[in-house]
Amino acid sequence: MGIISRFTDIMKSNINALLDKCEDPAKMIDQTLRDLREDLAEVKKETANIIADAKSANRQVKECEEEITKYTTAAQNALKAGNEDDARTLIAKKQQYESNLASYKKTQELTHANADKMRQMHDKLVNDIETLEARRDAIKATVASAKAQEHINKIVSGGDKAKSSMESFERYEKKAEKMLDAATAEAELNAYTSAASNLADKYTSNGNDASVDDELAAMKAKLGL
Repeated sequence: MGIISRFTDIMKSNINALLDKCEDPAKMIDQTLRDLREDLAEVKKETANIIADAKSANRQVKECEEEITKYTTAAQNALKAGNEDDARTLIAKKQQYESNLASYKKTQELTHANADKMRQMHDKLVNDIETLEARRDAIKATVASAKAQEHINKIVSGGDKAKSSMESFERYEKKAEKMLDAATAEAELNAYTSAASNLADKYTSNGNDASVDDELAAMKAKLGL
């Protein structure tokens, strides 16, 4: 049956929902448009065949009904004329057409239903294509903006990393300066302590010499020297 077998899928498809769910609508929209245009071309081609079948079915039904009417009238006239055998033959022929008519009408109903489905699919596909074409430029512009923003975010993120590295360097620099200040202070303290110690030694040494002189004088006095 070709594309007519896809009637339910085509009629239930929701283009907007499909685009909203896909990860890359910019790529999806072009492929979807190509698929829809191919389906529309197939619908147009098959619709012509189905319409031809519908016309043929209509013609068969009409011709069959005309034959039934003709043989019905003929059978009635035969009976009126007293020709029962002829009437019987005519009625049998009429019944053959009646049997064919049931088959023709089923075909007629089917072709009409298919033709209606084809019209519905045609209108749905045309509407979907128009919807996609209307949204295509807007979607691509939105995707382009999103990608540009993503690129900017990466640059900003890189700047944050550089800022963090600079802040770390400044912390190290301050720590080094603090260590230098501490070492300088310690050196100055050591120098001060050494000077004070030397000064104390100077005066301590003089005291020891005085004590020696005193003891020496006392020893001399004791010995009477």
